[in-house]
Amino acid sequence: MSRTVLVPACLAMVALLVVAFLAGRRPLRRLRALGAAPPGVRPAGATHRQAGSGAGDDTPEAARSWRRPDAIRLAAGLGGLAVVVVLDGWPGLLAAGPAALLLDRLLRRIEPPAVRRRRLREAADLPLAADLLAAAMRAGAPVDRSVLAVAEALDGPLADRLARVGRLLRLGGGPDEAWEPLASVPGAERLTAAVLRSSNSGAALAGALTRLADDLRADRSTAAEAAARRAGVLIVLPLGLCFLPAFILAGLVPVVVAVLGDVL
Repeated sequence: MSRTVLVPACLAMVALLVVAFLAGRRPLRRLRALGAAPPGVRPAGATHRQAGSGAGDDTPEAARSWRRPDAIRLAAGLGGLAVVVVLDGWPGLLAAGPAALLLDRLLRRIEPPAVRRRRLREAADLPLAADLLAAAMRAGAPVDRSVLAVAEALDGPLADRLARVGRLLRLGGGPDEAWEPLASVPGAERLTAAVLRSSNSGAALAGALTRLADDLRADRSTAAEAAARRAGVLIVLPLGLCFLPAFILAGLVPVVVAVLGDVL
């Protein structure tokens, strides 16, 4: 690609990245602040100066949020620049934008490590939480107090979700609404289904929670065994990929060459 085309294309791509970065920071910062603030309280840094001052947030949190780039957006932009450099001429310029958008979509679908650790921790704590709930209910505590007691006993992200469930139950929320914070926890749909069945039929919930805890532990054990078997198969694949070409080159190729030499 000629320099007269490459340099303007790179400058245009960088300008688009800067504009997108500056346009996206303030709405994202505002949404994070609104999500973190309790109901009825304005988030810190949300107040503006009086009209005519022309300034926005000057808090340290806003400054740190302004300096923190969006790594996925930058990676997508660099991918678009790579397409411009690799492809020659106008096809690279035409393909750079769709390639950057596609790369941005694909990268945002990847589960962040923090989210994965949180999900695994919640799934690991769910059987213990079911056992503790069953024990508290057998002791005579109502559902809302049992949930709050288990939330205080546990430590981790599942305890936060159970605390929200207990507060919603104490405020009089229905089962569907109150147990909604557990919707994204793996395996919690069975816990919610048991609670709904108990609320509709009046059956005892403690026994169902004990059986649910046993089932969850059995599922975790089965998943661990399957992962171990799958790991053994995956370990063999690199060995096979390295052994088969060597076997073909060292064992079969000389035989084939010798046979062809004799025939010809």
